[in-house]
Amino acid sequence: MSIPPHLLHATTERYHERSAIRARTMDKMEEGSLLQVDEPQRVEKRLERLTRPATREGLVLGGVVNTLQFAPAAPIPPAILPTESVRTALERILGASDLMSVGYLELGAIVSRSVARVLIGSATGRLEGYGTGFMVSPRLFMTNNHVLPSAQTARFSRVEFDYQYAPDGQALRSAVFNLDPDAFFITDEYLDYTLVAVQPTTPNGIPLVQFGWNKLIEEEGKVLLGEYLSIIQHPNGEPKQVALRENRLIDVLPDFLHYHTDTSPGSSGAPVYNDQWEVVALHHSGVPRTDDQGNILARDGTIWKPEQGEYMIDWVANEGTRVSRIVAHIKAQTLPEHQAALRAELFELAPPLTRPLTTPMVIADTPPLPDAPEQAPPAPESDGRVVWEIPLHLTIQIGTPSSASTATTVTVAAPAPVPTPAEPVPDDSALNAALADADAASTREYYNAELDAQAHTAYYAGIDVAALAPGDLYQTLHELLERTHNERPRYDPSRHVYPWVDLHPDGKLRSIYSGDTYDPRDFIREDFRIERERTRLRERLRREFFSLSEASNVRLSNLQLEEALKALENSLPYNCEHVVPQSWYDKAEPMRGDLHHLFACESSCNSFRGNTPYYDFPDYEESIRTRCGKSLREENRFEPEHGKGTVARATLYFLLRYPGKINDSSREYRAERIATLLDWHRRFPVTLYEQHRNTAIFAVQGNRNPLIDFPEWADRIDFLRGLE
Repeated sequence: MSIPPHLLHATTERYHERSAIRARTMDKMEEGSLLQVDEPQRVEKRLERLTRPATREGLVLGGVVNTLQFAPAAPIPPAILPTESVRTALERILGASDLMSVGYLELGAIVSRSVARVLIGSATGRLEGYGTGFMVSPRLFMTNNHVLPSAQTARFSRVEFDYQYAPDGQALRSAVFNLDPDAFFITDEYLDYTLVAVQPTTPNGIPLVQFGWNKLIEEEGKVLLGEYLSIIQHPNGEPKQVALRENRLIDVLPDFLHYHTDTSPGSSGAPVYNDQWEVVALHHSGVPRTDDQGNILARDGTIWKPEQGEYMIDWVANEGTRVSRIVAHIKAQTLPEHQAALRAELFELAPPLTRPLTTPMVIADTPPLPDAPEQAPPAPESDGRVVWEIPLHLTIQIGTPSSASTATTVTVAAPAPVPTPAEPVPDDSALNAALADADAASTREYYNAELDAQAHTAYYAGIDVAALAPGDLYQTLHELLERTHNERPRYDPSRHVYPWVDLHPDGKLRSIYSGDTYDPRDFIREDFRIERERTRLRERLRREFFSLSEASNVRLSNLQLEEALKALENSLPYNCEHVVPQSWYDKAEPMRGDLHHLFACESSCNSFRGNTPYYDFPDYEESIRTRCGKSLREENRFEPEHGKGTVARATLYFLLRYPGKINDSSREYRAERIATLLDWHRRFPVTLYEQHRNTAIFAVQGNRNPLIDFPEWADRIDFLRGLE
């Protein structure tokens, strides 16, 4: 979830206001013992917590000692440290050792299961973004206010546990829970926290309690200046990750903590832990580096632009809200009785330490079978018969038979069972391969301009553009694109589009029409899930068809199947947009799978466009407007909100590659619409994203888009030849 501008501003102001104090703190840290850096009262509380008996509120397994009295100049006598765990902890605080008990990792594995990804939804069913959060009681979940600002947002959002990889590199099967803001919801914008109830089970019966929770501790003394902190998070909505002791506490404010890291910033709503895996802060914002004019700077020193993504900001520090302040605020709220009971659990119940210490378990997505209802003994019928319903019908007549019968009869009727085909076990190999490709994208060079220039120079070698007439240049390029289209992958966006081809420089997908940002892994998972749903739907409808046809010769038409599949498609959050609508060429290959005109999109934007050609609305002309663009479907007009230059060049490529497939019929393209495409091509220059796409597709298909390589050629090509 993007950090709101006002929050970035407030965080930055707090950070700069403390510059002198922080500088003195950093100097003391460099001088030596960390026990001399923080305030004496805070140090005493910290030492007291480390040396108290093991309790159910924390995870330190220590022994009983007398309370230490702090003396600034006196060393800590080692004789009063009875356990290795406490001694090791103090040595780390004193800077004498970085060694950790192996139990530290085991406890971290336990705690990590309580951290989940937040899927932020809207009333339209659209996925708005991601955040991180964590359980703080058997039912209550904590994240940022700017992630879930209202109960209304929470109603349409969900939390996903076990969205992570196992030690063998395979993706775990996650568990998604609905939120229950009607049962409990508290939020505060200043402290930037939200506390909301979660449904106790998933829709298919997975229990929430198995993921455990973190106990929130109001008492101070959980961390000192100079200590290292860990953050468990879903950065940018990615699988769960941990920044293990990568953040160092550098300032303590009345309501917030500032901690510095040389690695990536924290994720909104992530828990910040001390070495005893106690939550010390709720991460909510970062401090960006700025220039003298207050402009946010990117990692390369240039002024950062929002379209680059927060990943490219040059962050200098992190900020989290102190847990002690959040707890005090929660306790101060006046709540109705049912919410007060849930709040009481927050402070009274201790988290269990019975969760797995190593690999989180893979959860099956099959709900438990319901218990068979108890049935009362059957009552006798009027003629004395008693009927039991078990797997077969058993009819027994007892007593005097009627006049119509001359003997006692026993009738057993067991109809032949109808075999039910077993549900096929899903083969996740293709899904895992696509996800592995998406993960590998971060290690690949996004675009090499020098190598690409060499490639496209060789590709167009021998074409003398200046010597060719517009019609001849069209024909020459068409023949080149067709001849070099060596590999013609069938339509499979989860394998060929989302993991690499359609990525933007920040490693994310952007909806071609709305510009909204998404994690490619979500597109991939949803694409595979829906393909399975399509298969199940086809099989179910076919079974219904055969049963109906045997009974009464009823035939299930292809139209009914298509309508059912269309309804399924309309329910999707994501889709792959064909810049040239599939209906114009009857979904035929290679057009359908040609990567040059396939782009990530939301289903809502895909449906909003339909199969209408592009159009440029004058500002004064009436139209239906959404975040996807403008449309007048009845007049065959659609203007995207984003991506005009990109879709124009993709459409012009299609005209070159497939003459006659975009024709001059009233529902497709006419000459004046080609002029609109050329105008967008000139007004919206080629981007780094398009150059990356072009070279990535070239590596797969073998052909290129000339409008990306040589934009100036557009004015010399007779694109109307493509309508013939």
